Amino acid sequence: MSTSFVSIVRCLVIGMIAILAAPVMSIAKPVSPDFVELAKRLKPTVVNIRTTKNIKPRQRARHPQFQQNPFNNFFDDFFGRYSDEAPQQRPRREQALGTGFIISSEGYILTNNHVVNGADEVLVKLSDGREIKGEIKGSDEKLDLALVKISEKEKLPVAELGDSDSLEVGEWVMAIGNPFGLAQTVTAGIVSAKGRVIGSGPYDDYIQTDASINPGNSGGPLFSADGKVIGINTAIIAGGQGIGFAIPINMAKDVVAQLRDKGKVTRGYLGIRFQPLTADLAKSFGLDTDKGALIASVEKDAPAEKAGLKAGDIILEYDGKPITEGNELPRYVAVTPIDKKVKLVIFRDGKRQEVTVVISRLKDGAAQASAGSVNESETIGIVVQELTKELASRLGIRDTKGLIVSEVKPGSAAEEAGITAGDVIIEVNGQRPDTLEKYNAAAARLKKGDVARLLLKRPDGAIYYVAVKIDQ
Repeated sequence: MSTSFVSIVRCLVIGMIAILAAPVMSIAKPVSPDFVELAKRLKPTVVNIRTTKNIKPRQRARHPQFQQNPFNNFFDDFFGRYSDEAPQQRPRREQALGTGFIISSEGYILTNNHVVNGADEVLVKLSDGREIKGEIKGSDEKLDLALVKISEKEKLPVAELGDSDSLEVGEWVMAIGNPFGLAQTVTAGIVSAKGRVIGSGPYDDYIQTDASINPGNSGGPLFSADGKVIGINTAIIAGGQGIGFAIPINMAKDVVAQLRDKGKVTRGYLGIRFQPLTADLAKSFGLDTDKGALIASVEKDAPAEKAGLKAGDIILEYDGKPITEGNELPRYVAVTPIDKKVKLVIFRDGKRQEVTVVISRLKDGAAQASAGSVNESETIGIVVQELTKELASRLGIRDTKGLIVSEVKPGSAAEEAGITAGDVIIEVNGQRPDTLEKYNAAAARLKKGDVARLLLKRPDGAIYYVAVKIDQ
C-alpha cells in the first residue's frame, strides 16, 4: 500500500472523528425566570386595598338574568364586594377589595380608579401586615387609574416601572395581588397579546395575559421577567380562563405626574370622530393601503375644523407617527401637550397632504378623537356607541346594527338599574333610537325625577326592560 494512499485514509478518518466530536447545534431554549427570587424581592412593593362606601337606601331593579351576562364583570365586579348589612331598605356599608403597588418611597400607590371610586374610607395593608389609612390624591376615570397616598415615616420599597412598549408576545410575566381577599398571591404566565380593544373606553390598548388574575387582583402590578412593572391588572372576562387584561405602564406614566400635582388629567383635543379604514373603503378613496383613520365627522369650532380637516379625510400620520390602526389616534392626541402645533399627513382627493393643527384642551364630555360614533349620556349614566360588525364580533353578539352600551358609570342610576356594558338598546320610552341622533333626542327630553324605560337585549339574547330614575 502506497504511503500517499495511507495518508489520504488517515486524513479522512481524522476528519470523520472531528465531525462526530463537534457539538450539535441546537436552538437555545428560553429559561424561565427565577420566580422564587422575584416573589421575595417584589412582594413588599405590593399592597392590598380595602375600601368602605356608605350606601344610602335606594330601590334597586335587577333582572334575574343580570348575573348571567358574560360582560358584567369587566370592571365593577373585578374585585370582591360584600355588604355587612343585608336589608336593602336600611343604610349599609359596602366594602371592596383590590390591589395596588408603591411607586415612590414617599408613599404614593398606583391602583385602578374602580377600586377606590366613591370610597369614604381607604385602608392600605402593607406586606408586613401594617394597615395605614390612605388618601385618594387623584383619579382618571377614562384610563381607570387612581393615585393613593399613605403617610409613613420609614422609606417604603418601590416597584420599578418598566417599558411596556418593548414588551413582546410570549414573554414571561408575573402578577401579585389580592384575589378573593387572599393576600399576596403570586401567579405567572406569558403575554398572550398586545393592543387588545375590549370596548371599555377611548384608550383601549390592553396587554392580554394568561397569568391567573381574579376579583381582587384589580389595580395590582404585572411584572416582567426582570422584575419591572409593565402593566396594571384591570379587567377580566367573566367565565373566561386564562384571559386577563392589564393597562400598559407607559400609558400610566403619562398621567401619574398630573394625578399627583393636579388630582386630575388634562388631555389633548382634536375634535373628530373617525371609523376604521377597511380595504374596501381605502380602495374607494383611491388609497393603496388600509392603514389610517377615516374621519367620519368634525366637531364645530374644534381644532380639526380650524385646521381645515373634513369628513372623508384619511389621517395617515400624526406628529410623525404612522397610524397603523385607528385606535392609536385617540391615545396620541390625549398625550399631546396643549397648544402644540402638530403636523398631520392626510389623504384627500387622491393625494397626500400635510396639515398643521393646534391641539387644545379636552373638556369634559368632548371627544378628542373617537372611534365610531359614541355618546356619553350623563343623564342616564351610560356611554352609548353605534354598533358595527367589528364591535359585534369583538363582543361576541349577533346584532350588527343599532346602539350598544359600551360603558356604565360607577354609582350611576344606570348601574343601580342593572344596565351593563354589552347591552343593546332596543327602546327608550317606547321609541326605537337606532341612531345616536335619535338617542340624544330621547335623552335630552329627560328631566330630573323622570323615569326612563329602556328595553335592552343582553349578549345572551335575553330581552328585558329596566327603569332608570333620573336623579340629576
